[in-house]
Amino acid sequence: MSKSTESYWNPLLLENKQCWKPINGMNGLVEELTLSIDEESGDYTRLTRFLAGADTTPLGSKSHDYPEEVMIIQGRLYDVSFEKWLETGTYASRPPGEKHGPFMTSGGCVVLEMSFPGQAINDASS
Repeated sequence: MSKSTESYWNPLLLENKQCWKPINGMNGLVEELTLSIDEESGDYTRLTRFLAGADTTPLGSKSHDYPEEVMIIQGRLYDVSFEKWLETGTYASRPPGEKHGPFMTSGGCVVLEMSFPGQAINDASS
């Protein structure tokens, strides 16, 4: 199977606000929108929107047993694990098991994520 496809559209426009879904446990301050997914492998491309004042500290840091790529599309986000502000245009290609977060933003941020669960390494320590 392959990832789902979609014609050109702009998920950042106000008219598409209903497409975003709140992430549980974030008091409505973090939303996600899956752009494309391979239902068989689980690989997906998604946008995550951190609204002004979002702080994922209660969720702690995390890691995945699969590779992930991220790029800051809009705004800025602080990654506590790296002690670094991530600005618009910042990109990372994370290996399986890399610790990241928690995240904070004062003015809001949109992150593009490309995740590859189909390439999981099955290491219980991740």
